[in-house]
Amino acid sequence: MKLLDLFIVAFIPVLKVLLLTALGLFLGLDRIDILGKEARKHLNNVSFFVFNPALVASSLAKFTSFKSICMLWFMPFNILLTFIIGSALGWMLLKITKAPSNLWGLVLGCCAAGNLGNMPLIIIPAVCKERDSPFGDGHTCYNQGMAYAALSMAIGSIYFWSYVYNIMRIYSNKNSEGAKLDDFTESTKSEVEAGASLSNSRLGPLLPLNVSSLKEDHLDHQELDRTNINEGKLKVPLIEKIKQFFQTFAMKINLRKLFAPSIIGAMVGLMVGSIPQVRKVLIGDSAPLRVVEDSASLLGDAAIPTVTIVVGANLLKGLKGSRIQRSLIIGIIVIRYIALPIMGVIIVKLAVHFGLVKSNPLYRFVLLLQFALPPAINIGTISQLFGAGEGECSVIMLWTYALASVSLTMWSTFFMWLVK
Repeated sequence: MKLLDLFIVAFIPVLKVLLLTALGLFLGLDRIDILGKEARKHLNNVSFFVFNPALVASSLAKFTSFKSICMLWFMPFNILLTFIIGSALGWMLLKITKAPSNLWGLVLGCCAAGNLGNMPLIIIPAVCKERDSPFGDGHTCYNQGMAYAALSMAIGSIYFWSYVYNIMRIYSNKNSEGAKLDDFTESTKSEVEAGASLSNSRLGPLLPLNVSSLKEDHLDHQELDRTNINEGKLKVPLIEKIKQFFQTFAMKINLRKLFAPSIIGAMVGLMVGSIPQVRKVLIGDSAPLRVVEDSASLLGDAAIPTVTIVVGANLLKGLKGSRIQRSLIIGIIVIRYIALPIMGVIIVKLAVHFGLVKSNPLYRFVLLLQFALPPAINIGTISQLFGAGEGECSVIMLWTYALASVSLTMWSTFFMWLVK
């Protein structure tokens, strides 16, 4: 296949995303006001709690099995590497640009988490359906590609909500605590100054204190506290210590977010797809409960267009601008569209060389594509949730998704040439 043909095959899916994004941008205009702030909020909730879980569950149940899951064991490790390398490069970017602390969580999240859900689910089926697709028969390519894309979305959701969510939560909490501490310090300082002036003007000098007695009392209290602490440590059993450790861990990591609706959908889909007895009941034309899977697929089909037009409407905030360093935007673009794809080529090449990845060209294409995706859409949701860097996030999303049309097309063309 000629390079121009590969370029056209790669550009078609990206063009579909751009058209849907432009539609969302148009519907979000103040003059149109179909996708206003409240409408986007409600549509986001429906997509988050209904459409996305249905899409993940139906795709995994239909296109994966226990055998295919065992064969695709390298994909979770590959996605984990994208998060680790992206975080390391994002940390270097923060140190170089000396970004303000309130943007640290946002920048790390944009560098670490790619759009592992919607983009592969749009790009891979579109590439398979093209007439000159380099991946062979369209039907076989579509079934395999949907399995890869669904597994990518499920694993990406687990990593995102367990890692990126908590990074952004921790940095937003630090900033809010710092602001509260500054306010408290200023108010305390003013109170002390007011009290000092009051005592000097009205009460006169106070009586001298017995410093030695205060020191003795302080030492006695310290000894008593140490004794109580040592006794408490001796009395606390091992089981209670383990219980306290897990409780503290659960509070810090926020385990409830690990079981977001999409992750629950992934668990259900994996269970249905990997257990033959359950699969026969729900999946296939002769399955007695096939209407359940058909209904889930029908709901899941609405996820991709819904989320894409909402992203387009959210980009309006980015058009209005925000006070963010240009160096940060340029750095995120370089990391996501230059550094990570180059690292992905090296990692996948090494994995193929050492026999860790099978020779299926479509599978290798998906592994490479996971390194070249724009930032995850849910980063904007988290920034709105914590109220940290919401305007800056819109600007970052605007530029990264605008340049994704060029970057994804070029890298997809190169990846298809590389694996064919």
